[in-house]
Amino acid sequence: MTSKTEITRADILPPAEFAASRATKRTEIVALKRRRRLEVGPFATCYFECYDTMWWQIHEMLHIEKGGEAQIDDELDAYNPLIPNGRELVCTVMFEIDDEARRHAFLAGAGGIEETVFVRVAGEKIAGVPEADLDRTNAEGKASSVQFIQFPFPDAAIAAFKQPDAEILIGFSHRAYGHMAVLPEVMRATLADDFTA
Repeated sequence: MTSKTEITRADILPPAEFAASRATKRTEIVALKRRRRLEVGPFATCYFECYDTMWWQIHEMLHIEKGGEAQIDDELDAYNPLIPNGRELVCTVMFEIDDEARRHAFLAGAGGIEETVFVRVAGEKIAGVPEADLDRTNAEGKASSVQFIQFPFPDAAIAAFKQPDAEILIGFSHRAYGHMAVLPEVMRATLADDFTA
């Protein structure tokens, strides 16, 4: 895994080179994502992002949409903010409900849920900060099924997070979705590498 905190044009492979290595890279990224994925309650899945997951996402978008050079800057602008800066964790939260009616009903009552995500480390609660440039709850109070959350860590919480077997919880304190999950040790060790500053 790379500890870089920004993808630049120099990191973008030529289309033919990416296409030739795509199958191998997909296998690698699937294995990486497995160690960075946590289900919280019945509907929410937290995917903790990093340089490598965003590098893959950008290349996939370029490969699928075939926008060429003109597309690169837009993809960099969209996905660079989701790479941890060395003092934070960043996750994509997806509310995954197969039944459309149940999904609509849940999201209609989950407005503001992006404001209630937290990480608890050694008794300290770190509030998630939703992506600033998009409103993820609409005027009618319906939440988006995809949320982007940053968790800025103070020094003491970073030190605690890096301790083997530290108890770390990820949760939501929303009135319609009060669920928590314990971070498995293998995932804690993986995410600890995001703290590089």
